[in-house]
Amino acid sequence: MSEHVTQHVTTSRGDEVAYDRLGEGPSVVLVAGAGSLRGEAPVVATAELAAEQGVSVVVPDRLGRGGSPAEGSLDLDREVEALRAVIAAEGGSAVLCGHSSGCSISLYALAAGLPVAGLVLWEAPLAAPAAHVDAWVGGLEQRIDAGELEAAQEWYMRDMPPEWLAGAKASPAWPAIYAGVVSLRADGQSLRWTTGQLESGALRDAVDVPVLAVYGSSTQHVMVQAANRVRSVLPQTEVREVAGANHVWDPAAFAPVLATFTRACLPG
Repeated sequence: MSEHVTQHVTTSRGDEVAYDRLGEGPSVVLVAGAGSLRGEAPVVATAELAAEQGVSVVVPDRLGRGGSPAEGSLDLDREVEALRAVIAAEGGSAVLCGHSSGCSISLYALAAGLPVAGLVLWEAPLAAPAAHVDAWVGGLEQRIDAGELEAAQEWYMRDMPPEWLAGAKASPAWPAIYAGVVSLRADGQSLRWTTGQLESGALRDAVDVPVLAVYGSSTQHVMVQAANRVRSVLPQTEVREVAGANHVWDPAAFAPVLATFTRACLPG
């Protein structure tokens, strides 16, 4: 089992980012979606398994979460500067692996000029029309800015399977979940940008690296649609099904895919 090495780096905006690094070799940075933390079991297991296959797996806490506390408006550009600082600290070039809305953050980061050699997109939620996403993000930011955090979390989850929201509200962790909605501003902004770029076709000019769009073997059809939508705009995209369910991958199945793709994008 690879050793977990926890590091901290300060961004150009003065934010401190905590991240774990496992293994040696070309770097892949895991970019979490809504609410995820670097210490969650599937993430840790995936990092450990991939690190055993000759890559360095870097797992940061997003701003405002876990070991990366941050105040104020946690917008998309601030989140991208966190990624920029982590990549710079870990060799200067990396593959980004986004989970859910972490996919759109990763796409935006590449377009913003970060040194990204490839993108892995796990179940990118990018099937909706741009106008729908724009209105949804506006509602999210309005509620966050008004301090209506529980309402903002409910709004963020409004298009997800209803049992996901019901399960979250029934959990004793629900107050902590909705308190963390302030970190989802970047997610919403990135989804608005990416769906707009997909719909216009402009994303083709912003992405010049290999892309692997992946969805689980047991998933919503909309995730398959989204992966194929990405491929229709980005011809260098490979679409693949990997074992997984409920929007989460199976670590034993996904880790070798992640390691192989990373080594191909960053040979030597």
